[in-house]
Amino acid sequence: MEQINDNIMVSIFCITYNHSKFIGKALDGFLMQKCNFNTEIIIGDDCSTDGTTEIIDGYVARYPGRIKRLKAPKNIGATQNVIRVALETKGKYVATCDGDDFWTDPYKLQKQVDFLEANPQYVMCCHYTKEINYDETELIYMDFNPVPLTYSFSDLLMNKQLETCTATIVYRNVEEIKELYKNDWFLKCNACDKFLKLYSTWATGKKIYVLPEVMSCYRRHSGGIWSPVAYVPLKKMQLSDFYIITKIFTYTTFQKVKLLYFYFKKYFLFEVKHKTLGNALTPLKP
Repeated sequence: MEQINDNIMVSIFCITYNHSKFIGKALDGFLMQKCNFNTEIIIGDDCSTDGTTEIIDGYVARYPGRIKRLKAPKNIGATQNVIRVALETKGKYVATCDGDDFWTDPYKLQKQVDFLEANPQYVMCCHYTKEINYDETELIYMDFNPVPLTYSFSDLLMNKQLETCTATIVYRNVEEIKELYKNDWFLKCNACDKFLKLYSTWATGKKIYVLPEVMSCYRRHSGGIWSPVAYVPLKKMQLSDFYIITKIFTYTTFQKVKLLYFYFKKYFLFEVKHKTLGNALTPLKP
């Protein structure tokens, strides 16, 4: 697990599409970070049509050498956008944040990097976040009594991933994890951040740690990837991801049992009702 680049400690990884009302606040959160190491900001703009591109270019001009905007000849979709930004990163660590969310603590990156530097048994460091509405006038969710949390690969299989949303993640930028973005099956994934967490813990055998501090905001709005999706399509997307999970990872017998239990608890009745019963169980048979 070697460092990718000695000069850049953290690559800030942001994807955006038509976030003109929000992207400025995301960029301000990146630029306000106070740390004793070098960072790079890489923005994957997926051919926005609402002025997002022009806002980013304005920041690029005002902060020369700090921000890199990746261009695309046409709209490539969220997953392809994630892949191209991830493979462009050069830092020892990668911090993720979508263009409609933002960071609130200027020492966020310093705290997370300090933790990972001191604790090599962890592959990723997250923290608590608060959920807000479109124009920041309503607090939807926030844990006012945060406590440290840890997650293993087995925990993530059971969908235990509280307080690990995209805007909170800093992970080790090692080749084992970069391989994730080179797999053809990754193009079929819906929840890219979930697969990043699963793959990181599975490939390295390390855990995820959640700092007990609120340091970002997750914004719920109609233009988000998940917020506007209706129940049945959302469930089908989650089920599709579950099928991929059953096929690509290797499991202990105990993990197989837990995964089967999770399937029956969360998806089996839905599949019966909607006549979509597939072959999710096949890869898990002894």
